[in-house]
Amino acid sequence: MLFRSTGLGKTELKGKVDTMQRQGDYLIMYVDVTDPVKWRIRVAMGFRDLTKVMGCMAKAAILRFLMSPKQWGNKEPAHPGDF
Repeated sequence: MLFRSTGLGKTELKGKVDTMQRQGDYLIMYVDVTDPVKWRIRVAMGFRDLTKVMGCMAKAAILRFLMSPKQWGNKEPAHPGDF
């Protein structure tokens, strides 16, 4: 997983989702950033956030991406360029 932030300029972060757990009215997603720094990012998502994510994932282009057999392998994906 790659991350970019407008607050960090052109810096690109690499990491992976570690776990997710419920905490009150939120789901907390833990992301471990591994490069260029070692951070643990926490994302608190409420119900409205999750419905937005699910709605975005229901779009045809996203569903085609998820169903594409080339996504199922262990191959490192090609860099997306400037995102």
